Amino acid sequence: MLENGPAVKVTIHLNRDTGAKEGFLVDDIFAFLRRSGIQGATMLQAHAGFGAHRQPHTTGAGDVAGLHLPVVIYFIERQQKIDEIRDELLSMITDGLVEAHPTTILKNVSSYAKVIS
Repeated sequence: MLENGPAVKVTIHLNRDTGAKEGFLVDDIFAFLRRSGIQGATMLQAHAGFGAHRQPHTTGAGDVAGLHLPVVIYFIERQQKIDEIRDELLSMITDGLVEAHPTTILKNVSSYAKVIS
C-alpha cells in the first residue's frame, strides 16, 4: 500500500476504440499496469469529447463517432515505480497523450485486510 507522502499521478488519454495487436489499447494498458504491480488504477469513459481532429464524439451517436469515445486511465505511484515502467508504458501508446503531475498522498486506507480475514 502506498504510504502518505510525495507521489506522481499519471493520466493517460486515449480513445476507447484504438486498436492494439489483439483487442483494444486501453485493455492492454490496464492489464500492463496490473502486471507491473501498480497499486491501483482507474479507467473512466467519457460521455462526450473531441481530440486533435476536433471531431465531436458522443455516446448517443449512432455511427463510428459513438464508438470513438475518450477514455482516461489514471494511477498514483511513487516516482521510482513510474521510472521502472515508464519506457514500456510509453512505447505502448500509439495514439493518445500521457501526462504526469506531482501529488501528495494524504491518506490511504484499504479494507483489503477485512476481505481476506
